[in-house]
Amino acid sequence: MTELLINNIELLVSNAHIWGFMIIFVFMTLDSTVFPLPSEVVMIPAGFMALRGELSFGSFWPDFTACVIVGTLGSICGAWINYYVSLKLGRPFLHKYGKYVFLKEKALDRAEEIFRKYGDMATFVCRLVPVLRHLISIPAGLSRMEPKSFTLYTGLGAGFWMAILTGIGAYLGKVYGEKASYAEIIHKGEALVHEHFILIMACVVALAVLYMFIHKKVMGEEKK
Repeated sequence: MTELLINNIELLVSNAHIWGFMIIFVFMTLDSTVFPLPSEVVMIPAGFMALRGELSFGSFWPDFTACVIVGTLGSICGAWINYYVSLKLGRPFLHKYGKYVFLKEKALDRAEEIFRKYGDMATFVCRLVPVLRHLISIPAGLSRMEPKSFTLYTGLGAGFWMAILTGIGAYLGKVYGEKASYAEIIHKGEALVHEHFILIMACVVALAVLYMFIHKKVMGEEKK
């Protein structure tokens, strides 16, 4: 799937000024479901195109901002599909038939274990973890996580990830300019994410800890 998209990226780019944001929304919706569609393949070239003025607004910051917002909305939409499907079908059905739609039982159990251990915050942090970001909405649905909290944490995690990937695409555009192809930008971007993944996760965990500290402090003061 990844290589197929990379090989056809030029075709998508040729119509990006018209359909670019719709393409981002659709692909990010799929990325948040069970389909093996890496967000790097979409959002990194989106940042590259934003820098080059190849999207709808023809200006970097409006296009960059729109990429992050639209990508985040698509991720929330896909996450809600997973949430609703798991809520309606239940654990036994997913364990029995999930393997036919890329849902391995072992991966499902791992996602549910993490959700039980870390609660709502797992929905935020796992949006940045490969494989788990496709699955973490399922235990949220099975446990009937409060919808507003689910949307908030999913949106925060997805928005952070969209901004990182779009920023990487823009950065590589500045470094390589017109010299690199879209396929090269994607591969270089993926390598950059892999190289700095620990740092990215450290920032996410720090944000999560800061939020929990502030939340606990505020809630403690309200009870007084």
